Amino acid sequence: MTWDEMAPLLWEATGQTVEMVAWSTLFTVLIGLPLGVALVVTDRGGLLPSTPLNRVLGLVVNIGRSLPFIILMIAVIPLTRMIVGTTIGTTASVVPLTLGAAPFFARLVETALREVGDDKVQAAQAMGASRTTIVGKVLLPEAMPGLVAGLTVTVVALISYSAMAGAIGGGGLGDLAIRYGYQRFETPLMIVTVVVLIVIVQLGQMLGDFAARHLARR
Repeated sequence: MTWDEMAPLLWEATGQTVEMVAWSTLFTVLIGLPLGVALVVTDRGGLLPSTPLNRVLGLVVNIGRSLPFIILMIAVIPLTRMIVGTTIGTTASVVPLTLGAAPFFARLVETALREVGDDKVQAAQAMGASRTTIVGKVLLPEAMPGLVAGLTVTVVALISYSAMAGAIGGGGLGDLAIRYGYQRFETPLMIVTVVVLIVIVQLGQMLGDFAARHLARR
């Protein structure tokens, strides 16, 4: 296969991967951030302690994190079909990608929030701030560098997950590598695909590290 033949395939597959990762990142934040906050505030000594709820949330997160992604993709096929109407393609891949990454990100959110000093929370409480205000004006802003670092790790994981989604027809660079690089023995295309994935990961990591450092200086 010549470069002229590979280029359109690589361009399309790269676009699909970026689309999958972008949408999955959005939904991961929408689910994982509140879940991570809930793990912190419902814990013993938290703003709204509730041991039973905290244990249930922790169990849900641990189950989500313990499932290998390839198994998760197959297990949620009925849910994926119910939500998007199909089980193959870029859009369908967003469902298992989100379900796989949200629990992971929730734990990273929990870790970042726990690094915020208790003195800042206590000072806000002494001034009469509500629980919602403390979360929105103290915990999240103070933990922002850690949250951005955690999101960066999650995005890198999502890129890896998106490559695995190609195993069940999820599209993207993983699907291209399997269909052409593996099944059709197009080794040069396989190598280029791997290089493109590495470049995407490096760019994502660099941007995330830069943002986290910038926020830490403020």
